[in-house]
Amino acid sequence: MAAEAFIDAFDAVLSDLDGVVYAGPHAIPGAPEALRGLAARGVRLGYVTNNASRSPAEVAAHLRELGAPAEDDDVVSSAQAGAELLARKVPKGSPVLVTGSRALAHEVELRGLVPVRSAEDAPVAVIQGFSPDLGWRDLAEASYAVAAGALWVATNTDLTIPQARGIAPGNGALVNAVRGATGREPLVAGKPEAPLFVAAAERLGAHRPVVVGDRLDTDILGGNRAGFATAAVLTGVDTKETILAARTAERPRYILGTLAELYAPYPEPHTDDGAWRAGDSEARLHGNVLRVSGSPDDLDAWRAACAAWWAARPDTDEPTSPELVWES
Repeated sequence: MAAEAFIDAFDAVLSDLDGVVYAGPHAIPGAPEALRGLAARGVRLGYVTNNASRSPAEVAAHLRELGAPAEDDDVVSSAQAGAELLARKVPKGSPVLVTGSRALAHEVELRGLVPVRSAEDAPVAVIQGFSPDLGWRDLAEASYAVAAGALWVATNTDLTIPQARGIAPGNGALVNAVRGATGREPLVAGKPEAPLFVAAAERLGAHRPVVVGDRLDTDILGGNRAGFATAAVLTGVDTKETILAARTAERPRYILGTLAELYAPYPEPHTDDGAWRAGDSEARLHGNVLRVSGSPDDLDAWRAACAAWWAARPDTDEPTSPELVWES
């Protein structure tokens, strides 16, 4: 009898976008095809994104252009989460300085708040989200308002964002500019906070979702905080090396090379005679030296290595790395 596919253990996929489905305007090879196959297996699909530069409808339209299945309501964004957080903190009709895209301003309007663009409009709050069009003047206005005492909400604090040409500064880098100018800290609405993932699962009616993302500090940390299974995919920011070194809160339950591996059996690491094994690979720890039998190109070897290292370092708040020795 054929082994069960990885995806058959779950009733929904909560997928990140940047670095998982696409990089910049282009699809990651094989990602749309993999996502299209979920419906035939009875698995629901939702998208959870920290990118607040576009509306959910615009994101869904882009996904459909790339060949991925998406309805407008399938997209849950940090712009929505940020606007919801604001609406709970300030009265309706309040002026809010929007440091971000028109899509973010629209989400603020939908909650009965009034978007403004200058600190001179006496905003009671600032909401900051990513937009490629933001400039120094926008960040300066946000800084003036925050320094004057306005409530400050960041849709997310991703330091980087994957683009077609490489890794570029994300919203977190822009948030740091305002933080540096004001000495203030924002409330963060999106990943890695759990409510964004919980809301996506509830929207799908999912009871056994798996969160799939490329970033440990947002996708995996947030999915773990929500109590969901998490799978790191190696098509975006984090790598096999950074996953091995991950602090406890950011360790994924699973490691996938690409979304195509959703349909393959997953070689669960297991321990035997002091070693950890995954597939045909084995990892054995001696002090701080981790000896791995297998090839660095074999993902099973890294799965075994992670299992061995994490079992020996079960509770760490900082990234830690062993000395790796590869034994073919």
